Amino acid sequence: MGAEKRFFVKFELMLMAILMVSMESSMAALHRVGGKLGWNPNVNYSEWSDHERFYVGDWLLFNFDKRYFNVLEVNETSYDNCNDQGFVKNITRGGRDVVELTQVRPYYFLSSGGYCYHGMKIAVNVEMLPPAPEPAPVKNGSLTSDAVSLKIFHYMISFAVAYYYLVLLF
Repeated sequence: MGAEKRFFVKFELMLMAILMVSMESSMAALHRVGGKLGWNPNVNYSEWSDHERFYVGDWLLFNFDKRYFNVLEVNETSYDNCNDQGFVKNITRGGRDVVELTQVRPYYFLSSGGYCYHGMKIAVNVEMLPPAPEPAPVKNGSLTSDAVSLKIFHYMISFAVAYYYLVLLF
């Protein structure tokens, strides 16, 4: 690889590292359905979901024994009646299955084979992620010491990552 091409590769990596470190974003949450109990009969999923908040972009993780159970997305009527016929989507793949919550709406899931009647059903209401709080007003157009410290910290991390890529990897 020529010296000019190596320089541009290093420069692009440095820019990507700085952008990745300095970006402020909200992370999607991964909700393990049922907590430690997982996706099993005789678990109160309504109680579990009452302690959770679900936002667009979050994920549900269903942990279960695929030899016995499955996960079907259904409509509200099928959910209420434990009807596994005419499901919307079969989520089941391997017993550690995830579903991304992509829309603001209620989602309904159940396990077929009669397990729904033993409590294996869950409804989650997905909301929009609330907007980030507005920053505190700045007096006299200057940054507060906390804001300056945070910016310096971000740039130090960015520099360290860029240095790692530029010097240690090449």
